[in-house]
Amino acid sequence: MSAPSREEGSKEEEKDEEANRLLEEAGAVSSSEEDVAYEAGEKILVADFDFDTVDDATVPPFSWKKLWLFTGPGFLMSIAFLDPGNLEGDLQSGAIAGYSLLWLLMWATVMGLLIQLLSARVGVATGRHLAELCRDEYPHWARLVLWFMAELALIGADIQEVIGSAIAIQILSRGFLPLWVGVLITASDCFFFLFLENYGVRKLEAAFAVLISIMGLSFAWMFADARPNRQELLMGILVPRLGSKTIRQAVGVVGCVIMPHNVFLHSALVQSRKVDPNKKGRVQEALNYYSIESSAALSVSFMINLFVTTVFAKGFYGTKQAKDIGLVNAGQYLEEKYGGGVFPILYIWGIGLLAAGQSSTITGTYAGQFIMGGFLNLRLKKWMRALITRSFAIVPTIIVAIVFNRSEASLDILNEWLNVLQSMQIPFALIPLLTLVSKEQLMGTFRVGPVLERVAWTVAGLIIVINGYLLLDFFISEVNGVLLGLLACSCTTAYIAFIVYLVSQSGILPSAWVNRLPKGFSSTGN
Repeated sequence: MSAPSREEGSKEEEKDEEANRLLEEAGAVSSSEEDVAYEAGEKILVADFDFDTVDDATVPPFSWKKLWLFTGPGFLMSIAFLDPGNLEGDLQSGAIAGYSLLWLLMWATVMGLLIQLLSARVGVATGRHLAELCRDEYPHWARLVLWFMAELALIGADIQEVIGSAIAIQILSRGFLPLWVGVLITASDCFFFLFLENYGVRKLEAAFAVLISIMGLSFAWMFADARPNRQELLMGILVPRLGSKTIRQAVGVVGCVIMPHNVFLHSALVQSRKVDPNKKGRVQEALNYYSIESSAALSVSFMINLFVTTVFAKGFYGTKQAKDIGLVNAGQYLEEKYGGGVFPILYIWGIGLLAAGQSSTITGTYAGQFIMGGFLNLRLKKWMRALITRSFAIVPTIIVAIVFNRSEASLDILNEWLNVLQSMQIPFALIPLLTLVSKEQLMGTFRVGPVLERVAWTVAGLIIVINGYLLLDFFISEVNGVLLGLLACSCTTAYIAFIVYLVSQSGILPSAWVNRLPKGFSSTGN
């Protein structure tokens, strides 16, 4: 080859390299325009400790070191099972139904575990979280409705969590600090904990581990002080019992398990570890480890819920005060029943409640960032998203704290309305999750099989029906007057129509049924 030809060839190679570099930069810019749960630099690298190379399609052998590195997201997810709303459900269940609903608490936790494992499965297998996937799966109007419903559920949960923390602060200050001051303290503490994320995901997970440990130790101390009847405790767990007078509490136990924002949250949290969705062996490995740590996390949450339920069952079941106990006055009743001691049970309850409220408030803020970023594809700095998400909850919470702080009864009524608000949103998290996890085009080989799919839809249907019963019971007792009745009927019609639309897009219904639906119900896409 002549010298000019070599020079021309060299120039062509340089042009090709420059073109490839520009294409890579363009691809990087394009991908950066998409909102992601975690940036590449924030993810934890899970290295292979025992061997250097492994086939991408082969699942590496079990490693305790790897399990430790994967441990974290499940425990953050489990905090939603321990928020103040759940604790109130526990204490009311124990006071009114005694030990008889402990079996239901156990199986409700198992159902919750199944739903959360499916959420993790979607996140790991696709490399994207549920809110992002909903943005691509549904048309513009439907995803806006889903986003609005998710935000409503999050605000409702956040109000309960912040109020729970504020009640704990009021208890620990012996009533010196009013409820609204506790709300402000809780809001500021939340930013402090989120600040820890700047030092790495593991630091934030460690802070949550401390809060869960505080809850566990506080409620275990109460459990030891109460000395519940062991035989009745075992009977309550192993023997299913349900009486006509405890149906409402039973519905509450199941309803508290599934938190809509938690379904979105877990699919994002699992992306804090570097897992290549294109490597099947690594994806399956991650799913195995996440299954183990999520099961362990929810076992801990079950024990904590069990402690709270049994303490109130031992102290108040069959008493006149049973129906009057709520989150606001629980500490007072505990003090009257169990007395002071070396460390008064009132303060033990306050410390555990504060840890529950604070931890669940932070995870709520975390979930709000993923929900807003995923549905709306907002590219905002984390502190800005946290500020917006916090404002959505804190502003109405301060109003609630001032308006409803007149009596214990008014806060109990508020809590009932907030439980109803969250129950209404459950289908709008579960149906999209089950739709996506069953899609072969999206999940590939990791789509759920036909048996697991039927089990998951059965569990989801059971949860939706149970919460539907709670809604019906609530509206029959609370909605009075023709105007309110008409408004409730109109809203119910629209609500059911949207659920039918989501189910029609899921592929679970026979095609002949879907074809009979109105035109708009069978259309998909953006």
